[in-house]
Formats: sequence, C-alpha cells, structure tokens
Amino acid sequence: MPILPAKLPNAGTTIFTVMSALAAEHGAVNLGQGFPDFGADPALLQTVTDAMAAGHNQYPPMTGVPALRRAVADKLNALYGSAYDADGDITITAGGTQGLITALHACVGAGDEVIVIEPAYDSYDPAIRLGGAMPVGVPMTADYRIDWSAVRAAVTPRTRALMLNTPHNPSGRVASADDLRELGRIAEQHDLFVISDEVYEHMVFDGAVHQSVARFAGLRERSFLVGSFGKTFHVTGWKVGFVAAPPALSAAFRRLHQYTVFTVHTPTQHALAAYLADPAPWQGLSGFYQAKRDAFRAALAGTGLKLLPCEGTYFQTVDYGAVSDLPELDFARWLTTEIGVAAIPLSVFYQRPQQRRHVRFCFAKRDETLAEAAQRLQRGLRR
Repeated sequence: MPILPAKLPNAGTTIFTVMSALAAEHGAVNLGQGFPDFGADPALLQTVTDAMAAGHNQYPPMTGVPALRRAVADKLNALYGSAYDADGDITITAGGTQGLITALHACVGAGDEVIVIEPAYDSYDPAIRLGGAMPVGVPMTADYRIDWSAVRAAVTPRTRALMLNTPHNPSGRVASADDLRELGRIAEQHDLFVISDEVYEHMVFDGAVHQSVARFAGLRERSFLVGSFGKTFHVTGWKVGFVAAPPALSAAFRRLHQYTVFTVHTPTQHALAAYLADPAPWQGLSGFYQAKRDAFRAALAGTGLKLLPCEGTYFQTVDYGAVSDLPELDFARWLTTEIGVAAIPLSVFYQRPQQRRHVRFCFAKRDETLAEAAQRLQRGLRR
C-alpha cells in the first residue's frame, strides 16, 4: 500500500461523535451535541416536497438558487443596514462548516497565521491547518469576554485573518457593538480578513441585539459572514448555509466553492426561498429559545452547578467545581455514564486547555427532554 499523506496527523474523532456514542451506549440524555430533538415546521417540510414535485431536481446555479440569494440579501440588508447584492455577494453553501473552511482557504495560505478566539468551535483549527496556515489561539477572559489587548498582542506580520464567532459557541456570550468596533480597528490597522461565524444570529436573549459584521461598513468590506439555515429552522441535517461577502471576496470564495461542492441540494434551496417570505419563524426564535433557557436554568437550581451567563445560542455553560474535582473530559464521561446526562467539556475548544471545570449543555431540546435531564442532574448532583 502507498503511504498516506500526513494531513491533520493529530486529529482524532470529534468530541461530539465521542460523547453522542457514549450517551447512546449508556442511555443518557444527550445534551452534548448541538442539534434539536424536535421537528421542523411542517410547512417548511411541505415546501421541499412541493419543490421536488415542481421539477426542481437538477443542478441549480453554482452560487445558489437566485430566489434564495435574493431572500438572504434582503434579510441581511433590512436587519443590518448593509447593501449586499444577491448576485455578486451571496453564495449558498453546504452548511456553515463548508462556508467557514472555504472562506479560510480563499484568504489564507502557507505560512500565514489566523487568530482564533478561544474557546473556539472545533472545526476552526483543522480548517486553518488544511489551508497551510497556523491557528493562533487567544483565550477569552475568565468571564468569556474577548480580550482585545491579548488579540492585539497576538498580531504579527504573518497574521492574515481573524475568526469571530457571535453569538458564541460554546460560552453563550454575545459580542457588543464596542467589540465589533475594536475588531474593525484591529483589522483595518493590520489589513486583516475576518471570517465571522454568525450561525446563531437569531438566538439572542433578554432584548439584546445581534451585532453582525454586516452592520459596520469597514468590517463588512473585509469580512466573510457565515450563516446557517439548519440552526435557524431546526434542520441541522439539511446542511444548507450561506456566505455573504463583498464582490472581490465572493469571487475568491466561489473559485474554491465550485470545485469543492459546486452547489447545494436544489429543492431545499427553493423551499427555503419560499419559507423566508414569512419572517415570523426567525423573528420568534429568540423568544422560543429564551423560554427553554430560562426553564432549564431554573431546573438546575440546587444541583451545585454554577450557571454562567447565557446571552445567546442554545448552549448553557456551567462551572461544576463545587461538585467535582475531576478534569473536564473525565467529568463529562462520568456525568454521561453515572448520572445519565451527556455534556461537552470546554477543554476541547482550546489549543492549550485552561485550568477550569466547565462543561456545556445544549438546551435545543423538547421540554420533556430537558425536564428528564434536569431530574437526573438534581438526583445525582444535589448537595
């Protein structure tokens, strides 16, 4: 047999696959991997059937179905005061992850550095390395705010881009307008690209407003904005997202996009375009998930778990230091096998694990699922 090239030699199976398998083996309630256990709107499902019946089953344009690109541009421009052009600036992708990796490969190359604010979603590091670049991790503060002085200190002549994620997975924090302004100053001063992961854009709580790179003209002109229909409409398995970027960046993105996936499932694109005509589903998303967040947080009272702030996403991070001295991965395994609830250790989201005792729960679940998980945690962790 020929010798395989050593790409990502240190990468193993993702923690999400590992913990989901462990949860299934032990009959645990899976609050680890971030996907809903409830169905999508039947009206959305019907639009896919209708699109297939109408004959939308062949290749669409490489950049995406025009009606869907128009719907995305219209929504972004109305929300953020931007002026994205549906034809030149919007590309439909095979989920947010494909959008992220293609955007990275479009703007970085061998020897470049990319600043990654940690904890960071686990696809960022391998995506950067596959592009020949080097991720440079910058830890957030103790309360999961972006440490801009540390970001500035991490910039070198080799820095080419910066990854932003807001609302932030796994911490549940949301970047402020001041955060975006500071990012803009750094990006302009050092001539950096920005890859902005905004897949949880419609899950912001307590009356807060999502601060997108699309709101800030200077940032918008150097940013790839990544979004996800799967997160917004409870259909993560469809793997359909989008990237919004100005013409020069979109052209570079599309050169790679056409030779990786070329295009995305046609009837689903037509269905999403039709479904987006009514803004109510995404407009109600913050209230929908805030109710789940509030109920889940209330149910964890008395468990000994310290609830950290959750301003957005559908993830709740907790500090378990009062109930166990185990390292994070060991605690997550114990929680799954002994208590019957799966969580994700935050240590996996760092290049160099921090000395904390934090795990992340996903509350994008049916009310009865969250209630069962809370009961198990109450019984097993009650002080």
